[in-house]
Amino acid sequence: MIEGLVNNSDFGKLLLRVSVGTLLLFHGVNKIQHGYGFVESMLLKARLPGYLSHGILVGELLAPLLMVTGIFTRTAALVQAFVMVMAIYLVHSRELFSISEHGGYTLELQALYLFGSLAVFFFGAGRFSFSRAGGLWD
Repeated sequence: MIEGLVNNSDFGKLLLRVSVGTLLLFHGVNKIQHGYGFVESMLLKARLPGYLSHGILVGELLAPLLMVTGIFTRTAALVQAFVMVMAIYLVHSRELFSISEHGGYTLELQALYLFGSLAVFFFGAGRFSFSRAGGLWD
């Protein structure tokens, strides 16, 4: 009985998928409540089209919701990973090799979202999802 509980990769996939997706979803909800116009100015400063700022709605709202529910999980995880790469590039590139005052990596939260999303991409949704791991992109 204990072995079945401990040896449960589908439950581990659920925990990773729900935690990474839900925590990133809070960032998307915050941007809806308080605006995300600052993203457009960062994109323009980086010589990228400002309209790409609307992608934040896909990357921090839709993709996390899909990942949490387990629908198109791998696609959603890739979108989240891309959003984190862009956030690191646009906002945190100067901190890329920095250590915080407490001795931790300055970008540990961004790294956790990025590599957590990549892990979900490679693991897939697992059995405990709405898609029940039914396809290549779930």
